[in-house]
Amino acid sequence: MLSPQEILQKTSDNGVAKSLKSFTSLFILGILAGVYIAFASEGSNMAAFNLLANPSTFGLGKCLAGAIFPGGLMLVVLAGGELFTGNTMMLLPLVTKKIKLTGLIRNWLIVYIGNFIGSFFVAFLIVHSGQLNSGNNLLGGITIKIAATKCHLTFIEAFSLGILCNWLVCLAVWMATGAESAVGKIFAIFFPIWLFITSGFEHSVANMYYISAGLLAKSNYIWLDTVTLNPELLASLTWTNFFLSNLLPVSLGNIVGGGIFVATAYHFAYRNESKK
Repeated sequence: MLSPQEILQKTSDNGVAKSLKSFTSLFILGILAGVYIAFASEGSNMAAFNLLANPSTFGLGKCLAGAIFPGGLMLVVLAGGELFTGNTMMLLPLVTKKIKLTGLIRNWLIVYIGNFIGSFFVAFLIVHSGQLNSGNNLLGGITIKIAATKCHLTFIEAFSLGILCNWLVCLAVWMATGAESAVGKIFAIFFPIWLFITSGFEHSVANMYYISAGLLAKSNYIWLDTVTLNPELLASLTWTNFFLSNLLPVSLGNIVGGGIFVATAYHFAYRNESKK
């Protein structure tokens, strides 16, 4: 296991390498990462929808979903992928002037768009696969309810939940970077991601699946009739609210949580020691 100072250096080096990757590489790996996170999202919904539908078992449902979801980040880290939330730690080499702002923004834009395409593709396939008919159509109803709830958050709620989410996600990536074996990386990833999903925090790339799936499923009244949604909550589930009321504040929060509270914080904590 690498020391925190060594993880800091490796994270910085990784950020420099990411800023130099070709468009094609970033775009393909971004799509793949979006697909992997979408797999984790749909799998966690499938595992927990019955528990999530009942207020008395909602916490248990989140806990079960959290136990499934880490598989998505494991696929990204071990199989290879470019994930926007993890790439927020590229603020580290930016702060230390090892990359330019243009390189950072280029990476984030290409990867973000790739992540969205991959997540939306899986959402489209899931909605048209018949999987949402599971549990006497309840999975479809819960998929819509999850999406509507996310779109109904206020800006500050979504922003705050985005900070908390990516603080944990980037700690998972940080520790996985320091692990020298596949098993070590798996354990490093599992517990922080389990914690973030159980807590109900907001992950921009996961929401690219959750909300896209809900929007695509919204027109199916068979699924919609399986859950109780007040008209105001259902009305909030629109493409405009998806982008402006959820993705925008959550993505900004993810940048703060991972880029500032993990990567930049550790830089200032260890920078004097690294000069000795």
